Amino acid sequence: MVRRRTKIDPSSEPSTDIYGLRQKVRTFSTGCTLLDCALGGGWALNRISNIIGDTSTGKTLMAIEACANYAREVPKGKIEYREAEAAFDEHYAGTLGLPLDRVSFEPESGKPVFSIEDVFEDLENILARKVAVPTFYVIDSLDALSDRAEQGRSMDEGTYGTKSKMISEWFRRQNSKLSRGQITLMVISQVRDAIGVKFGEKHKRSGGRALDFYATHALWLAHLGMIKRQRDNVERVVGVRIRARCKKNKIAPPFRECEVPILFGYGIEDVRAGIDWLVSVKKTDGIGLDEAGAKSLAVKLDRLSAEDYAETKAVVSEAVLKVWASVEDSFRPGRSKYA
Repeated sequence: MVRRRTKIDPSSEPSTDIYGLRQKVRTFSTGCTLLDCALGGGWALNRISNIIGDTSTGKTLMAIEACANYAREVPKGKIEYREAEAAFDEHYAGTLGLPLDRVSFEPESGKPVFSIEDVFEDLENILARKVAVPTFYVIDSLDALSDRAEQGRSMDEGTYGTKSKMISEWFRRQNSKLSRGQITLMVISQVRDAIGVKFGEKHKRSGGRALDFYATHALWLAHLGMIKRQRDNVERVVGVRIRARCKKNKIAPPFRECEVPILFGYGIEDVRAGIDWLVSVKKTDGIGLDEAGAKSLAVKLDRLSAEDYAETKAVVSEAVLKVWASVEDSFRPGRSKYA
């Protein structure tokens, strides 16, 4: 039977995740069943998540889809979206599923967000509410935010890591309050080259190491290639293929990864991602097709009617959940160290 998500009450009893573990942490969908599996059920509710990636890897799109699913699964929740890159198109975001009627882009104070201090003050005002309201708070992006010390200096003066120190201090002070205040915080980060590194990680993110410790999910995105289609003898790039690797995970095994196709103006193609993964692990019998049949189905997804697509999505999602759980179970230790 296909697993159907229900509306979430953040204060309700724990649920069983896709790994069969009883957990206190609730999750909500990313918009892609395969990516949900890699994260351990989806984005963690009332926790901190960090999406890191280079340009055109779908960071903002994943945040928008997270907002859409949060709105569906937490009907009484608020969404606060703080966009600092001055490159956000609300109309386009609406076509991708952002519930514009549920989203606030400016603080209640009416003060624009220009610095990391502005964001932290905004969050503290939300935490100071007499009644905790479930809130999804998105920072897009951390790298685009300056700090007041930097804003007050001339271009030839250095601020010597004041932003990193401030972020670390704020999380030390407020991290536990975020969960108690029912705030789900998502931070988008851009990648930076680690200059001079010959071994280990060649990329890093700005803002210091605080998010490495406080985030429940650290999802790194990498660009794999372009998706092209041809219409009337004209070829166009209609999307990109992205590898999503969860390097930090506090609710499921870390270092799980998957490849997802992102279509411009649409979002993550959930069904195609699931079919491609089932083909890669040679488990297409879960959707009643052989490998050739599954590949053929993946190619003609955009030609299916809405009803046929919904039915296909349900079947593929069920198969992905079952196969992923079976694969993970096969990697579990054969015995328990402590009885």
